[in-house]
Amino acid sequence: MIAGPLTIVAHDAGAANHIFAWLGDEKPVLCLEGPARALWLDRIRKGDPVTVPETLFFPGQNTEPYIFNETKLTEAISRSATVITGTGWESNLEHDARKLARDRGIRSIAVIDHWVNYLDRFVRNGEQVLPDEIWVSDGYAARIARLTFPTVKVVQQPNSYLEGLVSEVRCCKPLTLVEATNRVLYLLEPIRHLWGELNKPGELLALDYFMAERHRARIPLQAEIRLRPHPSDPPGKYQDWLSRHANSRVKLDPSASLAESLIWSNIVVGCQTYAMVVALACGRIVISSIPPWAPKCILPQREIRHLADLPL
Repeated sequence: MIAGPLTIVAHDAGAANHIFAWLGDEKPVLCLEGPARALWLDRIRKGDPVTVPETLFFPGQNTEPYIFNETKLTEAISRSATVITGTGWESNLEHDARKLARDRGIRSIAVIDHWVNYLDRFVRNGEQVLPDEIWVSDGYAARIARLTFPTVKVVQQPNSYLEGLVSEVRCCKPLTLVEATNRVLYLLEPIRHLWGELNKPGELLALDYFMAERHRARIPLQAEIRLRPHPSDPPGKYQDWLSRHANSRVKLDPSASLAESLIWSNIVVGCQTYAMVVALACGRIVISSIPPWAPKCILPQREIRHLADLPL
């Protein structure tokens, strides 16, 4: 049970996808930035059956016509009985919300959507702010969270986001054998600091490694490859790379949603993005393109193949 009024605070797409799938009939105040904000706007523009909150708040400039009124984050938290936040890297918004909730004695719940860097998610400028409760969506994450935060209640919620995508993909006509061997979806993601000092971003090194070694996965040279940028990638990030590979059958994925991308594809490649787990659940062959000199893929699903470990 969640006591209201409820405020949702999110920046990164991962936790936001789970939170939006859990909303049901709740009508919270939404405090969204970055990819999370774009996800919500896209859901409403597409006419998805989502619950439109009575009050919407987006930090920064507001131009959308369905924003009923603006308020500051402090005011939104102060009026809440419960605050649910993401645990992303790209912003301090979620951390600030948890801190405000703690200082005001308001219950806070943090959603962890991955399997790495749990401690770092709750630290900014040397200050750790833990929530009253942590929500995860699978048993792997629950075990890690309970070991990492023994004093915090950890709840495993149903993975409604994953279930919805799987249902959408499986309802569509399966690919033929010919199509299946020629449709590769490459899921991009920012690697950030995990690979140390590199001569170029880790995501580009992994992409180059995949293009050079894709024969290990028995992917034919004539295969069509679509690159799907991560929600946090800025527009045009991969344009130079695509220009250098103009003679290959590689292009940006034009699909409007991850589900559409997965419906088109049969083989899915990436480093260690959560979308690879979605692809696996949808019955796709999933391959990690992390090069052999980089840290191992942290996704715990054993069915994921690793390009560096496949025979020549």
